[in-house]
Amino acid sequence: MPASPAHNDFRSDTFTTPTPSMLTAMATATFGDDVYEEDTTTNTFQAEIARLTGMEAALFMLSGTMGNQIGVRIHLAQPPPHSVLCDYRAHVYAEEGSGLAVLSQAMVTPVHPRNGLYMTAEDVKRWVVLGEDVHVAPTRVISLELTIGGVLTPLEEIQCISEFARAHGIKVHCDGARLWNASAATGIPLAEYCQYFDSVSMCVSKGLGAPVGGVLATTSEGIKRARWLRKQLGGGIRQAGVLTAAALVGVREVWPTMAETHAKTKQLEADLKGLGVVPQIPVDTNFFFIDAERSGVDMGVLLEQCEKFGVKLMDERIAMHHQISEEAVNNLKMAIAEAVRITKELPEGYVSKVQKGGYGSTSKMNEYS
Repeated sequence: MPASPAHNDFRSDTFTTPTPSMLTAMATATFGDDVYEEDTTTNTFQAEIARLTGMEAALFMLSGTMGNQIGVRIHLAQPPPHSVLCDYRAHVYAEEGSGLAVLSQAMVTPVHPRNGLYMTAEDVKRWVVLGEDVHVAPTRVISLELTIGGVLTPLEEIQCISEFARAHGIKVHCDGARLWNASAATGIPLAEYCQYFDSVSMCVSKGLGAPVGGVLATTSEGIKRARWLRKQLGGGIRQAGVLTAAALVGVREVWPTMAETHAKTKQLEADLKGLGVVPQIPVDTNFFFIDAERSGVDMGVLLEQCEKFGVKLMDERIAMHHQISEEAVNNLKMAIAEAVRITKELPEGYVSKVQKGGYGSTSKMNEYS
């Protein structure tokens, strides 16, 4: 089997390509009309997601962004005032084209977690807006991103946030673009995570490797409203089975390989430590964020070396996925080793070609599609 075009691409797990099994499934999918809920393949996929998450129902989305925006919006009555509380790095807030403002007319309360890693119940209690003061927009939804920057949020913390939210009539949405990874890394079933959420949006085009889409899971009534909103946004596609067939293969065949991908990422962490290269944040799943300053690596030099050694990198983030080859990992390590060596020889006052605060910096250590 020829290597995937993504075999040497460490920029993101969004660069994964459909597997032969996915292409076969797409070619043999049913061709019912999903707007009329008549497509067998799509209905099977949605039923499987509902089963896995323990939710009442699920709905295929054209992207994780669509799933997030609709997932939040179904919990908000119109017109406002209302607000959404989330991590300041959250994709739903920072990287979805101001969707919360445009589609939900929502104020956002962006939170800087005190631990620098993930939002806690204490962060929520500090920043939540309660009451009926006419000067403010009360918090109606808390959005948690799992994983965030590849870092795991402890289940106990999620439970505490959920209990606080429910005690105050606040809905909890999960941007679970990589909830698959969290479940694979911890062994905690999706349903155990999802019991603490009112809705969850998950991507199928990242770690699962399907070519298109995401899925939203919530209550039956929520999905009824979501289906209406999806149609409004142009997401009411017809023969959706061509896409959901690939997504179903991703769930069944690629998801079980995630633990192996995480193990390879941990091995990479150990190998890079031998070069003096350390991460910005814990390496819990499939991401390693290079701490360029502490590691003595000039990112401009590193990107040049990556090109020389035939691997693709986008700033300080290394994203592992199931199609990365062993050869590519070895080439990446050689590129980093060479970059460390060259950086030590740079003249004083040298200015990197890469501006700090970019895609892979600590300020944006999340995956942005």
